[in-house]
Amino acid sequence: MAFEGLSSRLQSVFSKLRGKGKLTEDDVNEALREVRLALLEADVNFKVVKEFIAKVKEQAIGQEVLQSFTPAMVVVDIVNKELTALMGGTQSKLARANKPPTVIMMVGLQGAGKTTTTGKLAKLLLQQNHRPLLAAGDIYRPAAIKQLQVLGEQLKVPVFSLGDKVSPVEIAKQALQHAKDHNNDYLIVDTAGRLHIDESLMDELKQIVEAVSPDEILLVVDAMTGQDAVNVAESFHKQLELTGVVLTKLDGDTRGGAAISVKAVTGCPIKFAAMGEKLDALEPFHPERMASRILGMGDMLTLIEKAQASIDADKAKEMERKLRTAEFTFDDFMEQMEQVKKLGPLDQLLDMLPGAGKIKGMKDVKVDDKQMARVAAIVKSMTKEERQNPDLLSPSRRKRLAAGSGNSVQDVNRFIKQFEDMRKMMKQFSGMMGPKGAKQLKNLKKLGRGMKFPF
Repeated sequence: MAFEGLSSRLQSVFSKLRGKGKLTEDDVNEALREVRLALLEADVNFKVVKEFIAKVKEQAIGQEVLQSFTPAMVVVDIVNKELTALMGGTQSKLARANKPPTVIMMVGLQGAGKTTTTGKLAKLLLQQNHRPLLAAGDIYRPAAIKQLQVLGEQLKVPVFSLGDKVSPVEIAKQALQHAKDHNNDYLIVDTAGRLHIDESLMDELKQIVEAVSPDEILLVVDAMTGQDAVNVAESFHKQLELTGVVLTKLDGDTRGGAAISVKAVTGCPIKFAAMGEKLDALEPFHPERMASRILGMGDMLTLIEKAQASIDADKAKEMERKLRTAEFTFDDFMEQMEQVKKLGPLDQLLDMLPGAGKIKGMKDVKVDDKQMARVAAIVKSMTKEERQNPDLLSPSRRKRLAAGSGNSVQDVNRFIKQFEDMRKMMKQFSGMMGPKGAKQLKNLKKLGRGMKFPF
């Protein structure tokens, strides 16, 4: 999970502050010392940390803060606002040319995930009803052109290529003309990277800039490289005047320093963050939402947007009706699993829930894809009639399911019991609005106590 170490350190600092009620200047100073250490450990640029702490301190030690009813909450609010400002303040949207196509040039070092990010960006544009064209401008890396073509086929997005014997400048020029001729409203040019910044790379990129006058020059950097990512961004920005940064691998074991430092050091906004390997795992970067996530306040807006984009509203209504009337079957269960999987990894979803980090055991939740696959195997081993009517599952049938799905009989029994408990719980939940609501709530609590799902 992105920022896990930093997030837990900061939440611990603020938890101590809240426990004190009234605050003294010394309390605030001590807390800010710990915040400073947490940011430095997360690989945030030293100068950035120094300026950040000075700004927070100036506001947090005012009399109106220390004498307020909830001084600790006010300090957290100040840190939240300053952290948001540090990462750019507000979302920086993708440019749009007055006359199509809008030209986006993707640059970066080799291995940062530039070609994959080009595909992810195309997918995002497709979802917004645009007509992107991809241009294969990396003629040096073996299989780079093929990789882009495969991505194009997966997405059903056209890829313009002239092979690896034509100069990237000429490829970009002809791709632009092709986009104009075929009414593509976005042209995304995938350029070559190197293992390090060199003169020949920069010269070539500058020539492409002169040839097609891109509306966006996006630098793709690997967030896991920490402070190096910021140094790379600074070097590219000096020579190419970047318009934005895309951070990849932000879902990895990253300390998060790049995301917090890059705007402050380069003046260049983060426009997108890649939160996984899949082609739909690219999100617009919202500084205020990221700050909220880091401070353990969740990110409900992104969660709602994901749900709206992934979940069929009519199906959701029908599912709610089935749960209410206890008609929920194993087929419905499988459909629900698929819907949840569309939203992304469960640990990332939990990260967006306010206060999830404070719930006992929630931090240790590790979603085991193998376990989910085993549960799916049990359901797939059932006959059509068994999936529709759980009451048919006699001991002999359960033994058959265990053999067919590679699970033990105990695993099958446990899963079926949990499924039945869930059905009962949802049925009772639907009656809570009636006159017997209080009693039903008591029963619900009793039933839900100690219930652990295997997925």
